[in-house]
Amino acid sequence: MEGARTVIGQVAEARRQSIREMGEDLALRLFSAMVTLRTFDSRAVILQRQGVIGTYPTYFGEEAVQAASVLALEPADWLFPTYRQTAVVTLRGCPPEVPLLMWRGHPGGWHDVMQYHVAPVCVPIATNYPHAVGAAWGERLQGHSTVALAYGGDGSTSSGEFHEACNLAAVVKAPVLFLVTNNQWAISTPLRKQTRVARLADKAQAYGMPGVRVDSFDVFACYLTVKEAAERARRGLGPTLIEAVGYRLGPHGTADEPAMYREPAAAELWNTMEPIERTARALVDAGVADAALLAEIREQAALGLRDVADRLVDRPLPGVESIAQTVHKDTPWTLSPERLREPAWVTRA
Repeated sequence: MEGARTVIGQVAEARRQSIREMGEDLALRLFSAMVTLRTFDSRAVILQRQGVIGTYPTYFGEEAVQAASVLALEPADWLFPTYRQTAVVTLRGCPPEVPLLMWRGHPGGWHDVMQYHVAPVCVPIATNYPHAVGAAWGERLQGHSTVALAYGGDGSTSSGEFHEACNLAAVVKAPVLFLVTNNQWAISTPLRKQTRVARLADKAQAYGMPGVRVDSFDVFACYLTVKEAAERARRGLGPTLIEAVGYRLGPHGTADEPAMYREPAAAELWNTMEPIERTARALVDAGVADAALLAEIREQAALGLRDVADRLVDRPLPGVESIAQTVHKDTPWTLSPERLREPAWVTRA
């Protein structure tokens, strides 16, 4: 028991040291960003249950690694999200209804890529990795110090795009970070059926780049890890593979039922380490915040999403003719607005 108390005390002191090193203001900004992401995720699930948006991929428990990755980079750096990072663009100032409109199937759900330096959400697994490498390489060829970061899950490391992106990035020393969140499940496929390596970070050795591991529930460790890798990339030393290790606390998405393929007890155990309450305790312990300040931060995040449902349903749905408006330079007759508006039973000779 005494040994356990010693370890707990050492961990607490390490967190206090991390907060002192990065400064109280940044520590609070990281907490606020995590709360913003959690509030968005919770509200999105409610909107899906109400039929306001379609199926939605939750990210409960991944707030630390997402918030840290955004704040550790410069505003000009590029982010290449997957469907699991729907809300990271809101941390760069995008209104929350924009990414939610995407899950509503509305064309207004596409943010201004050049304004926020966040690429469109990539739903196909791992196809954002080569995009990030190309963007990073292109920025370097233009003499810029810009870094690109590509998000992915443990399952994405089984894809060909992951291999191609890592190989090219290492060969040309592209200033890109591959941030792989290892939550141990790719839908219902456990990690042991994805790979034989003990650590996903070990895969970096095959490409000649550093591979590092970090606790995905520790926002301070994630921030320092991404910051260090980004600074290395800016110095012209090439890419880094970051494996953020945690656990998928909830379902893969709103259409998934994880109790069908894994033991609920495991999630309950990991849930005791989830990042937001863990960070809140660390901030109070370090004397950076008290309960009142933390409650205010949560309240502000809730206010930002309070009427988001109204902002979604008040946006008129486009006409069916919009299907073809941005596809062809010259719209063929078969896709003309008049043709698309005709009843299905109408035929032409």
